Amino acid sequence: MMKYNFHKNTRQSGFTLIEVLVTLVIIAVGLLGLANVQLIGLKNNQSAYQRSQATIAIYDMVERIRSNASEIDNYVATAIEVKAATKVATCTTATGCSTAEMAATDLAEWNELLTQSFGMAEGAIMPDGSIYNITITWDENHDGVIDSNDPTFPLSFRP
Repeated sequence: MMKYNFHKNTRQSGFTLIEVLVTLVIIAVGLLGLANVQLIGLKNNQSAYQRSQATIAIYDMVERIRSNASEIDNYVATAIEVKAATKVATCTTATGCSTAEMAATDLAEWNELLTQSFGMAEGAIMPDGSIYNITITWDENHDGVIDSNDPTFPLSFRP
């Protein structure tokens, strides 16, 4: 009877080169996927931060309007008019200013806040009957243009 020796003197002494290369490819693909998830998370976090800033800026203007409600018509402004608003120097001194001048100063300060918070942004305040709509649009995709591809954050309120 013939004996078969299944335990030959051959031993495997480690990974082959192909096994190592396959392992490296799998690890590389996994790390690229992880980096992509991290990048998406950072982008969404920045977007959420900007929406929080928009909320703060809108409520800032709502409170300015409510504190000077007799001049609400002077707060109605398109994005171009908000950018063109200028401060009245006496509004920040003990001398003071009129309520109409305060409205102009509020618009100018609000425009400064938008610029500081977003870099490139536009704000507008428009009436719709007894309701007023405040909107902020900012250049979220950083293409240098505020257009329909950028988010608009609206709020409607009654003074």
